[in-house]
Amino acid sequence: MIKSWIAAARPRTLPLSLASIILGSFLASADHHFSWSIALLAALTTIFLQILSNFANDYGDAVSGKDTELRVGPRRAVATGDITKEAMMRGIIIMSVLSLVSGIGLLILAFYDAGATVFWFFLVLGLLSIAAAIGYTNGKRPYGYAGFGDIAVLIFFGWVGVLGTYFLHTLSFNAILLLPATSVGLFATGVLNVNNIRDIETDTMTGKRSIPARIGLSLAIRYHWGLLLTGMFCAVAYSFLTGANWFSYVYLLAFPLFILNGRAIATHKNPVELNARLGQLALTTLLFVVLFGVGQVL
Repeated sequence: MIKSWIAAARPRTLPLSLASIILGSFLASADHHFSWSIALLAALTTIFLQILSNFANDYGDAVSGKDTELRVGPRRAVATGDITKEAMMRGIIIMSVLSLVSGIGLLILAFYDAGATVFWFFLVLGLLSIAAAIGYTNGKRPYGYAGFGDIAVLIFFGWVGVLGTYFLHTLSFNAILLLPATSVGLFATGVLNVNNIRDIETDTMTGKRSIPARIGLSLAIRYHWGLLLTGMFCAVAYSFLTGANWFSYVYLLAFPLFILNGRAIATHKNPVELNARLGQLALTTLLFVVLFGVGQVL
């Protein structure tokens, strides 16, 4: 049973969810504002939210009938009977409460002297994050089934994650940070796109209208290239516009891995091949974040 819960939490998705927190913390440190307690509590809150999202997706796909025996991706707990629907619902509630408690603790720590307005604004963002995690595959109109998952990933894994973390450390906003935040958000969206390309046939059969299911495989591959190339462009644009020194471009070392991912997606013959590409793109994104952050700090 414990193994089933661990599998349902999908530990391999956690590094990608932490990428925006890591980058936001690096950027804050580069501006001489950094708190380990804020960084660690932000990471813990993000982990709770990601596990909540994974539990909710597992439950929603099973209840809606989107998970079938033809599924190519990892084994799902509720659809296969490893975890009952009732038990998974309890897991969703528990992770929602943990996310909320951890998030409120983070806001109290970060905004102790910042005033009530900032606190309530970020609390609303936190509640929206919880709602987004649950609503992806649940409710009367799951936005994930309508093809809006990509924009949600860009917003929460990119803009909210990076800029929100930066603000937690610094209590300030810098518009140019939208560029690296967009890079991370687009790379994370690329991971979702690989997942949806892999599942394009079963999603089409079950009525799940992901972007690849809407536009077809050929355009989905072009879309994937667009995500990767635009993400790389935003990073370089940030470095150029900020007059960064040569060492800050060390993140370019990760770019060949993004290109390899794009080529693999474009030339794959069997959907099963894409399972490995999901992990590769997630880890490449994490590598990019670390190299980009180190280049900013040093």
